[in-house]
Amino acid sequence: MLAATLLAVVACTGEPAERPTAGPTRTPTTATAPAPTAADAPTRTPLVVALHPTRQGLALTGAQLAALRAGTVTDWAELGAPAAALRTGSLDQVAADRDVLALVPATDVRPPLAVATVDGVHPLRNPAAYPATVPGPAAPLVTTVTLTGDVMLARRVGDRLDQVGDQAAALRPMARRLAASDLTIGNLESTLSTAGAPRQGGDSFGARPQVRAGLRLAGFDVLSLANNHVGDYGPRALRQTLRRVEDGGFAGVGAGTDLAAAARPVVVVRNGVRFGIVAFNAIGETPAATADRPGALSVRMRPRTGPLVASDLQRVTDVVRALRDEVDVVLVLPHWGTQYTTRTVRDQRVVARRLVRAGADLVVGGHPHWVQGVESVPGGLVVYSLGNFVFDMDSTRETQEGAVLELTYWGTELKAAELIPVVIGPDFAPRVARGERATAILNRIWSASGGPLRGSHAR
Repeated sequence: MLAATLLAVVACTGEPAERPTAGPTRTPTTATAPAPTAADAPTRTPLVVALHPTRQGLALTGAQLAALRAGTVTDWAELGAPAAALRTGSLDQVAADRDVLALVPATDVRPPLAVATVDGVHPLRNPAAYPATVPGPAAPLVTTVTLTGDVMLARRVGDRLDQVGDQAAALRPMARRLAASDLTIGNLESTLSTAGAPRQGGDSFGARPQVRAGLRLAGFDVLSLANNHVGDYGPRALRQTLRRVEDGGFAGVGAGTDLAAAARPVVVVRNGVRFGIVAFNAIGETPAATADRPGALSVRMRPRTGPLVASDLQRVTDVVRALRDEVDVVLVLPHWGTQYTTRTVRDQRVVARRLVRAGADLVVGGHPHWVQGVESVPGGLVVYSLGNFVFDMDSTRETQEGAVLELTYWGTELKAAELIPVVIGPDFAPRVARGERATAILNRIWSASGGPLRGSHAR
């Protein structure tokens, strides 16, 4: 359900004490009550402004929040948004209608609903500093997770890095934001070795191992290698790439020296929360790993390698199902779909649901080079494509755009999933998009989305 039911907790007194029976008279004693401590103070939780996902990013002042609480705001223009009649309602109404908002305890909010910041403070990411609270359970430890789109540091990107003498230049503008996350994950769309003949001609992506400096600066912890370019220079280069990823301090997932290694999940613990990560390639070109050959964990499916092969998918869902029992959160990273479109194919939707049924909490895809839609399915959230993050595809507007997915967990519970639009500049470096460009990117995602987002996007 998009909205959790608010449960009223009623404090009950105990049963009356029994009347004392006859007996010897006792001298009464006076008991001194212990002084109250901070632990005795009632706990409080943020009072959040819950929004339709397409209103993500709404920034309010304390005065605007006070006006909302007083019930005097009747138009979105009063909150700095385009003019439209503003209504308040339940969380279910908020999920269905972008002109409705709700003032609710933070404990009630779940993705894909969004929340407003107040005086620059995010109520779910920084609840201790948030200015408006109501009685309720205190927020548990907050953990943030960031996922990016495809990171390609070869070809013209690599040439540019050499020219400026800074192997971190392409990631530097976004580095601080990414590194601030407790866990940062991306798809490395290239080898870190060219020790072999290029397998895809001019579309072979072989980055210099020195680019690891930028990946470290940006705080990447996990790199998906399950894509159609990690095998671009043959098995020797693939093995070198695997070693260089590990030697660089990153956890690689989705490719390995054999099938067992390629299928092995990565488990990362942050703030006591165990995150398990699985990745697979559905595009081909990189060889499928076998018992005696390096490659990627692979699923044959449409549009590139299908029709869907049941045994391939069963292998991945078996990994997910086993991982479900070992970790708190399961993330699956497929490399799939059709390039240069926001449209998904049926196999993507079928596979996404099978992964969630097997135990995936979140499925985040890559490869199309365009952003695609978001879908909330029973038990999980699916982001079909985050588009490009670092790439030298500058022939169309869409291939220069992408999104960063920022997740906020309270303990093991996902509280927020926010898409931050980015634009890749002439220097091949992504930066956070602003204004109309940001709105256009998000609108493209919303218009391609399913469930409560379908057909509903920002004006």
